[in-house]
Amino acid sequence: MSPTLAGIVGLVLLFVLIFSKMPVGFLMALLGVVGFAYLVTVDAALNLMAKDLFDVFGSYSLTVIPLFILMGQIAFHSGISSRLFKVAYTFIGHWPGGMAVATLGACTGFSAICGSTNATAATMAAVTLPEMKKYGYRDSLATGVVAAGGSIGILIPPSVIFIVYGIMTEQSIGKLFMAGIVPGILLTGLFILTVVIWATLKPEIAPRGPRATVKEKLASLSGLIETLILVVLVMGGLFFGIFTPTEAGAIGAMGTLIIAVARRNIDWKGFVQALFETTRISCMVLVIVAGATIFGHFLAITRIPFDVAGWVTGSNLPSYLVMALIIGVYLIGGCFIDALAFIMLTVPIFYPVVVSMGYDPIWFGVIIVLVTQIGVITPPVGVNVYVVSGVARTVPLEVIFKGVIPLLIALVVGVLIMIPFPRIALLLPQLMH
Repeated sequence: MSPTLAGIVGLVLLFVLIFSKMPVGFLMALLGVVGFAYLVTVDAALNLMAKDLFDVFGSYSLTVIPLFILMGQIAFHSGISSRLFKVAYTFIGHWPGGMAVATLGACTGFSAICGSTNATAATMAAVTLPEMKKYGYRDSLATGVVAAGGSIGILIPPSVIFIVYGIMTEQSIGKLFMAGIVPGILLTGLFILTVVIWATLKPEIAPRGPRATVKEKLASLSGLIETLILVVLVMGGLFFGIFTPTEAGAIGAMGTLIIAVARRNIDWKGFVQALFETTRISCMVLVIVAGATIFGHFLAITRIPFDVAGWVTGSNLPSYLVMALIIGVYLIGGCFIDALAFIMLTVPIFYPVVVSMGYDPIWFGVIIVLVTQIGVITPPVGVNVYVVSGVARTVPLEVIFKGVIPLLIALVVGVLIMIPFPRIALLLPQLMH
């Protein structure tokens, strides 16, 4: 069997075995080692596995991942997320679909101190679904908004996917973080517009809340102070080059802990739970990174990435058509494979192609994240939908998927806006020079 054919067999097996429920990180590592052993030697494959595992789990640059996850977990267990929702609801709860709009606002705010789509969806589901149910919101709207709003967590910095993409492509993580801010705000705006139109056309699905007084609005602003402090501290320090992304993660985690302790919003049990969840999520992410690294080295010796790049550059296809094909692959693949694993698997193949066609690598990183967002709320995998379903146990999956559809359309519109107008993503990174 030729190396190229072995690589194709490995890719097909990966896509097939993903449906066996085997953890995708272990699956990629196993196929990578077996494939490498077949093409080289068993000893070489075992040495590769040991080296890649040591490099990933001993990587200083990857320590930024558990630090930002810890920051988000402490924020959740100290109630910062629930206070964010209260502020948003006080100001816009009386709008058409006001509670759903407030949920989107809180999702965006929490994303700025979390960086995980699953954590944002789970947190907001626990905080907002009981409130929306109390006010008579239909399950489809309420759960769909939380699932879609949670997806903003991988676009608004700090984003775990941006960190991994930056390390893989040797791009500035700080610039990637900055590149996600304006598209994230744009996407939140599109989601809000969709919800307002939806609730205006069908007012029975989202009864309006009471209008708050000026005094109540001013009083609620105190719940915004902690989030603003953390965002300014972390993103401001990155933007002005005061500290590195890893240092930003450490400062953000410590800052969140100091705020939580000072306000007496976290007890020992909550702190231990935050550490437990941070360890669990971080290990999951790092195992996926390690497995994808091993599988990537197997793909490299099959020469598939280089063959694909060579075929594209020699095919004389228009660059926009090639980009459309790449986006199509991410759209389809993202529906079946975990977002982080899929990006780790495909970036080594597509990144050289994109750069050779003259596209900006920072812009491409944003496009990848945007398209991957579609995958986290699209069947059959739609991981955010399953996360929300786990919190709202009485709501059938098909109801949540139905509620996601209007917001899915808004997400596609966001991607279509970003492609011809790359400056939306590149404006802030260019100011960092």
